[in-house]
Amino acid sequence: MQVTSVLAIYFLFWVMSAFIMLPFGVRTADEAGVEKVPGQADSAPVNFRPGRLALRATVIAAVLTALFIANFTYGWITAADIDFLPKPPSAAS
Repeated sequence: MQVTSVLAIYFLFWVMSAFIMLPFGVRTADEAGVEKVPGQADSAPVNFRPGRLALRATVIAAVLTALFIANFTYGWITAADIDFLPKPPSAAS
């Protein structure tokens, strides 16, 4: 597998991980007991930390990329393993 392919896979896993991790560890003003700014949405986060989010996404993406490459190398799960659709009957009768 080429390095550019690995980087592309890592980037895709990183973006996916970042979006999945967005709602975790964030609290609203009501949950934190902080006064709201006038015009602030009720669901607006008070303690959003993009650095921590990026670090978590980086670690998760690295693990997922390593598992993906290991599966690609050793063939633990193949396309035939996840093909759940029934095969059509043979036309030669």
